[in-house]
Amino acid sequence: MQKKLTTLLGMALAVTSVFAQAELFKPYKETTLRLPAVPIVVNDPYFSIWSPYDQLTEGSTRLWTNDEKPLEGLLRVDGTAYRFMGDKEHKVLKAIAPMSDEAAWEGQYTETKQTDGWQKPDFNADGWQKGRAAFGNAGDNIRTGWSKEHSHIYIRREINLTADDLKGDLYALYSHDDACELYINGTQVATGRMDAVFNESVRLSAEQKQLLHEGRNVMALHVYNNGGGAYADFGLYANVGIENKSVKTAQQQDVDVMATQTYYTFGCGPVTLNVVFTSPMLIDDLDLLSIPVSYISYQVKSNDRKKHDVQMMLMASPLIATNKPHQPTESTVVSAQGTKYLKTGTIDQPILAKKGDGIGIDWGYLYLSEINGRVALDSYNNIMAGFTANGQLTAGQQQVRAYKQTDTPVLAYVHNFGKVDQQPQSSFTLIGYDEVQDIEYMYQRYKAYWAHGGKVSIFDAFDKLSRNYLDIMQRCRQQDKQIYDDALTVGNVEYAEILSGVYRHVLAAHKLFEDSEGHLLYFSKENNSNGCVNTVDLTYPEAPLFLKYNTDLQKAMMTSIFEYSRSGRWTKPFAAHDLGTYPIANGQVYGGDMPLEEAGNMLTLAAQLCLQDGNIDYVKPYWDIMTQWTDYLVENGQDPSNQLCTDDFAGHWPHNCNLSVKAIMGVAGYAIMARMKGDNATADRYMNRARQMAKKWEADAREGDHYKLAFDRQNTWSQKYNMIWDKLWNTNLFGSEVMQREVSYYLKQQNQYGLPLDIRKDYTKTDWIMWSAAMANDKDTFLQFVSPIYKYMNETGSRVPTSDWHDTKTGLMIGFKARSVLGGYWMRLLTK
Repeated sequence: MQKKLTTLLGMALAVTSVFAQAELFKPYKETTLRLPAVPIVVNDPYFSIWSPYDQLTEGSTRLWTNDEKPLEGLLRVDGTAYRFMGDKEHKVLKAIAPMSDEAAWEGQYTETKQTDGWQKPDFNADGWQKGRAAFGNAGDNIRTGWSKEHSHIYIRREINLTADDLKGDLYALYSHDDACELYINGTQVATGRMDAVFNESVRLSAEQKQLLHEGRNVMALHVYNNGGGAYADFGLYANVGIENKSVKTAQQQDVDVMATQTYYTFGCGPVTLNVVFTSPMLIDDLDLLSIPVSYISYQVKSNDRKKHDVQMMLMASPLIATNKPHQPTESTVVSAQGTKYLKTGTIDQPILAKKGDGIGIDWGYLYLSEINGRVALDSYNNIMAGFTANGQLTAGQQQVRAYKQTDTPVLAYVHNFGKVDQQPQSSFTLIGYDEVQDIEYMYQRYKAYWAHGGKVSIFDAFDKLSRNYLDIMQRCRQQDKQIYDDALTVGNVEYAEILSGVYRHVLAAHKLFEDSEGHLLYFSKENNSNGCVNTVDLTYPEAPLFLKYNTDLQKAMMTSIFEYSRSGRWTKPFAAHDLGTYPIANGQVYGGDMPLEEAGNMLTLAAQLCLQDGNIDYVKPYWDIMTQWTDYLVENGQDPSNQLCTDDFAGHWPHNCNLSVKAIMGVAGYAIMARMKGDNATADRYMNRARQMAKKWEADAREGDHYKLAFDRQNTWSQKYNMIWDKLWNTNLFGSEVMQREVSYYLKQQNQYGLPLDIRKDYTKTDWIMWSAAMANDKDTFLQFVSPIYKYMNETGSRVPTSDWHDTKTGLMIGFKARSVLGGYWMRLLTK
């Protein structure tokens, strides 16, 4: 068996060497766009690891939530180790004053707005209330309620410290929803942006450490709740990890991001290292799209014409399989189908027990494969000592149970290249995550599509990717080429780099599965918004990517909404907003309906699908439902009442002109489908109604050289992106003149980082900019809207998976990240 395994490994290495000559380690195109966060290993809302830095060595890799999910990489050259991935400091935090997810704590608080001085140790807090953390209304461990929108909370916490507590590196950790300031003994030490962020950390500088002393100290947190969820928690921690000063930092020379692959190049002394992170998310292959396994490919060569002794090591932390760092984990060595794996997960395994936004998974298992190398499970110190000393792994342990973070081991993989000269040598390994159960839909639990109802195991998935490495990598390169070239054809290099950079971003916000009735279902998670699953007003803006490349996935987002109404569980005369809170999809949980919004969204998308299919087979089972929705639009869409819609960030106004456009296009979409059905009388009736509505709209909304935000509001404007369907369908309800009048006006309203959403604020939604820009008649005009978005992505200080909601003057995010709505960036391609 060992001989056979050795032969297979040799064949795999030979294959990779051949493919290396075919430029495996060169991107299809070099890119210059500096993404706000770089995709490393991404698959779905839980297995989604990013680097929010320019350099891969600037800090730890992270989940899109910003929680640390450490992957580390070292290359040893002639006995000297170079770090090419991960933080130079191996951070292991031990609580001095723990946050509420680890231990309960009590403090004083008030919701009365305070003047300066409240945060100082000698402040008299008489009259403040006592409460237990965490404070808020949305998140784990809420013990003290605080929820009022546009309100403040001020919290003081006393902590007593010893001399030992003050030794070494100290970190303040804090969670906030939304913006915050954190103080130690009256001095501000951290600021939190206007967002929901959990377990944010700041390493105290030498000066900040001097703020602390033995005995009584006061930590204080002020949080402002802008709206929706509210949360506040904080604590003090000591780093008991180590910084291995013998390890040098590799010099990053390049990073290029294509649709399915991220390419890094490093200088490690006299050796050049190339690393490629590949998530084989091919949009036309449902198995590969959903398989939660990724490639890490690597290549080395001498750059001084001499031979060098080279070993490469990857390390993964059990923290990747936890929601909170203090959760007990179990890590083991397992074998399957002749291959050894390192496996790690929480001891408790609360399968599908958590739902909500801003959380990580704490069920299922992370796997690191030995394919093309050796693996070992051991303490960080032991692994590092063995590798830096001789390039090898320790014998390790077969099982490690860690009940606190200080006991957490690492999963390590080593490939020994031996002597390396100027002829490149390359190989790969695989990392993956099995969630065991992935989603609950209408009270039944399902595994993701790739498992085919449990017939395919995670080890089968690893084996498939290993055996088909060359073929899959070639197909990934072809996908990269298609995404880039298609964008270049209708845009320019900036547009091509944007679409290449966000492709995995969009797909990784979804989960693909098949229900017990054979329906293909593709559920989004409303990341960093409210955590809803399969939200219709995410399905709508993200649609262009899927309408362009795979309409089966677009249908898979919509089918469950149709079925929800057809089943009788949803009885209102318009479409539901969502199906629950991810990953539990048992019915709508959103507090307020969005009647015109969601009905218009579903009807418009259904019409586009029928046009692309050339028939109405998909919507036939739902015809009565669509008729009801359309009649609702006819009755209520001309002049909308005070309804919620997707653009209500500055408050919802009645008489919303863009919402009216959505209703009109929904009615027209129904007429188109009726025509395809052969019911010309119905088609004529509804299309004539849509034309009447559009004519009245144009008269009521017109305000000189543009159209108003709301029919009753003078001197206003907003983006009318919903008109794009009039152009796509050539229905001429509004006509090119109306659209071009709007586009010309938009160009006058742009700021440095894009076109605002409307007159009320400087912030924008970039998905809607791309829709509005696609209304332009020519490429040059379209690109005038693209360029500020490129500039925003390239320069923003908000280092998160691209936020779709940012300030057009500062370039900073307002909220939202890692959301699927960036699929809307493909609208220009859909119109062409």
